[in-house]
Amino acid sequence: MELLYSMVLGGLAAAGVYLLLRGRTFPVVVGLTLLSYAVNLFLFATGRLATGLPAVIGHSETYADPLPQALVLTAIVIGFALTALAVILALAALSASGHDGVDDEKEQP
Repeated sequence: MELLYSMVLGGLAAAGVYLLLRGRTFPVVVGLTLLSYAVNLFLFATGRLATGLPAVIGHSETYADPLPQALVLTAIVIGFALTALAVILALAALSASGHDGVDDEKEQP
């Protein structure tokens, strides 16, 4: 299971970095989103993945660590806001310049 989980994390991170290096704005936004998903899954994996365990220390011999879960929930909210901001900025740049390229020069057809 750990091998599958690490392969999914690596695939998400690799696809995110690949899309971040593209020359158009929409793939950059999607790559940023995929990379944030990979980081969220990595943060979630740092805690113990167990079902039916209490999140409070002292009530049981084994417990689930609540800190990674709280970090992931916060990162999801921040990632959603960042994605919305990136889409708005991409649309503003498209309307201002007339093309959706990341660089300053207009792409040749």
